[in-house]
Amino acid sequence: MMQLQDLQTVMDMNIRTGDVLFNLLVAFLCGWFIAQTYKITFGGASYSKSISNALVVLAMITSVVILVIGNNLARAFGLVGAMSIIRFRTAVKDPMDIVFIFFSLAVGLAAGVGLAQIAIIGTLSVSGVLLVMSKVGYGSSRSDENLLQFAYSGDHNGGEPPYLETIQNHCRRFTMINVRSLGSSTQYEISYYVTLRDATKGNDLVKDLSKLEDVDKINLYSDESLTN
Repeated sequence: MMQLQDLQTVMDMNIRTGDVLFNLLVAFLCGWFIAQTYKITFGGASYSKSISNALVVLAMITSVVILVIGNNLARAFGLVGAMSIIRFRTAVKDPMDIVFIFFSLAVGLAAGVGLAQIAIIGTLSVSGVLLVMSKVGYGSSRSDENLLQFAYSGDHNGGEPPYLETIQNHCRRFTMINVRSLGSSTQYEISYYVTLRDATKGNDLVKDLSKLEDVDKINLYSDESLTN
């Protein structure tokens, strides 16, 4: 049976208020920097405000947990048991969200044990790598394909449609990917993947197609527009 003295030893924190505040401040600043990195590198459709806020708080909470545990094994097992009742049901849409969550967790651990130097240097180093990779587009596929969409209301009676010659003149490669009816037996929305002969002259393709009598509502989407 655990003696009263042993119980007091388990509960004794021996942590100064100044140390607690300093560790929490380091965790907050590092978490905020991580959240800013997340905001910059994931400013598109995948950006989540809730995850950005959570990154700051997660670093601080992790720091508090480590401060509570200290070097006491009994406290560690107690917290594991208490936190095992928590169930996380939020689906993570982007794998990089998990990376940032783990990043914030690791920094909070370092701040919690008083290793402010490791927390700060780690935050700056990893964030710097993420920012550079985002800036140079590392890992993204380089494609010169474009998506061409237009409405066609003509009837070529089984022959070659008039827009096909225009596409051939401007494109090295083209592949039809979709034909959709627009509510009329002779009106369709047609979609192509096209590779322009000159990537800077997409406007010329749109202009020449717009001159055709039965072609309108022309849209040409670049590869960057498709990936964002």
